[in-house]
Amino acid sequence: MSFELREHTADVAVEAVGESLDAVFGAVADGMAAAMCDEIPTDGDERFDFSVTAEGREALLFDYLDELIYERDVRVVLPVDNEATVSAPSSDDGPNEWVLSGSARGVPLERVEARDLKAVTYSEMDLSETDDGWHAYVVFDV
Repeated sequence: MSFELREHTADVAVEAVGESLDAVFGAVADGMAAAMCDEIPTDGDERFDFSVTAEGREALLFDYLDELIYERDVRVVLPVDNEATVSAPSSDDGPNEWVLSGSARGVPLERVEARDLKAVTYSEMDLSETDDGWHAYVVFDV
């Protein structure tokens, strides 16, 4: 999994690839952290878990990143080393929801010089399967 930060008018975008849907979600989240902070400490800090549900893959990616921004604001941490497990809706008559179980290492904001990202956007969002896995492109409002 990997990501690159992309210039986008007054905003910033993250382009990511991964061998699986799980990997590309984690890569986009790590890219979002890199957009907020140039140097991320690699030591210590506690992990936290959370889950997100949505009616589609793109909505799940949006809600996942939005949840990380929320966790940043509530916990006063920078979510890094992101891990995501994405589950597609079941084929039975149950709820038609995508589910993400995630975790992140929370670096206290007092330990880093972080830039503010206001929000994730649907502008130009792409989440597509490729011959090599998955591709994602997400624009963030700064």
